[in-house]
Amino acid sequence: MAFPKRLLTQDENIILDLRPHWIALVGPIVVTLLVIAAWGILIPKLPDKGFPHTSLLIVLLAAGAILLLWYCLRTLIRWATSHFVVTNERVIHRQGLISKTSMEIPLDRIQNVRFHQGIFERMIGAGDIILESAGEQGTNTFSDIRHPEQTQKTIYEHAEAFTMRMQGGVRQEASPSMTQELQRLADLRDRGAITEDEFQAQKAKLLGGG
Repeated sequence: MAFPKRLLTQDENIILDLRPHWIALVGPIVVTLLVIAAWGILIPKLPDKGFPHTSLLIVLLAAGAILLLWYCLRTLIRWATSHFVVTNERVIHRQGLISKTSMEIPLDRIQNVRFHQGIFERMIGAGDIILESAGEQGTNTFSDIRHPEQTQKTIYEHAEAFTMRMQGGVRQEASPSMTQELQRLADLRDRGAITEDEFQAQKAKLLGGG
């Protein structure tokens, strides 16, 4: 299920819409297999008949069913309804089917973007994205993100482009040369972070000295 476009602002476009990596489902799958295996091993060993058989069977089935519903099904629903979305204006994390939770961080408030991958996560293409933002939100970690290195790069590029649009000028880094700044703008344009008109406007401002 795609992220609802009705939740976007008028000029907002989705850059990334990511479902959590399948690695998030390994735990529920393992627990499901263990519950089924436990039923298969323990049920034949119950007393043959009578009240002990019935009561123990009910307890065994109920315990497994509660575990499957409380942990496995809940995790599956959370995975299926979770979206990590990057637009040209903000980063959004939304999940939930009936009870929904959502948070968003405007791109111009993001101060740092980092990612973390363990050895196994690097092999399967998963990892964590850590966003540091100004204000009350502080540091937020998003787990089981697909291709976190590329996601980090995408967030950074569009945060840069969004800040330039809001400021109406070129963000000044540590006194970059004009050639370096033009190359950076061209790279943003080629990646779709800014339009050709925005590129030409920023180029003219840079060459014109402001």
